[in-house]
Amino acid sequence: MMRLPERSPMAMTAAIVLVFCLSQSEPARAQRPTPPPPSSEKQAMINLGVEYKTARALYEHFKAEANGGQMLALQDVPDWGGVWTRNADNLFFWDADQGSMDALPTAKLTPEYERRLIEKLDAIDAGIEFDPLSAGNPAGMPRWMTEPFLKDFAVTPKQTWLINEMMNEVRRVYTDGRDHPPPEDAYPLWLGDSIGFWDDDRLIIHTSQMRDGQYQRIQPHYSDQVETVEIWQKVNNDTIEVDIWTYDPPALREPWYVKHEYHKLDNEDQYLRIRYWHFNENQNNAVEQTETGASDFTDFSFD
Repeated sequence: MMRLPERSPMAMTAAIVLVFCLSQSEPARAQRPTPPPPSSEKQAMINLGVEYKTARALYEHFKAEANGGQMLALQDVPDWGGVWTRNADNLFFWDADQGSMDALPTAKLTPEYERRLIEKLDAIDAGIEFDPLSAGNPAGMPRWMTEPFLKDFAVTPKQTWLINEMMNEVRRVYTDGRDHPPPEDAYPLWLGDSIGFWDDDRLIIHTSQMRDGQYQRIQPHYSDQVETVEIWQKVNNDTIEVDIWTYDPPALREPWYVKHEYHKLDNEDQYLRIRYWHFNENQNNAVEQTETGASDFTDFSFD
């Protein structure tokens, strides 16, 4: 019978400490369910993002497919009028396929950003949460995509304006053939710099120069190297679909592909309007710091 080598008490102690440390570093992840595997259709979109190593390369691929794209004539401008909001079924997920508030997201995060996410979720579970919006910061991009506020979209031949009522965040997508500013003039912006082109009724956008932030309160963080490629298409009178590939080498091991939907609200009486909305104008947005260091609303009510 083979005899196992003897270990010194010090080695045994080190092994026990190592097992203990590993068991302490994994429970938060182990306790959180993982989302189901992607459908074959979604996997094909993921693979497309992986094939093109950068957001710019993917954008140029779509541009080549569209023979350079097109600029709209005034008579060809699509009607994206109305008041829109994000699909209510998945308001606080970057990817609807996450499925559960307790589940980990579908992103393939780098170890550092997965650790940051789990630490944030554990703190939230303990009642410690801070959202930069509570301090009056804009949502920024890419988080702009997930904000559950009213939006409207204005299409012109040379620019498309994507407008979020909160903080009046306006994404200006330049479709007049210009490129991004040269590297020496580029710096991180709340909403980044967006250029695009039309491929029939589809608007393809490349956005770069964004600040670091988080996709939503319970979602991962992104770095200031994040870039996105989006395909916007009005698929019927009441629905706009957006395919999004997010590239972020410090945070993502591969591009994160998702699909978002925006739905037009019923507004036959023309009552709904987009107004400038600042967090200080709502009495429920008076924020105070709690004893634990989190932020909380003062005298919150639904009145």
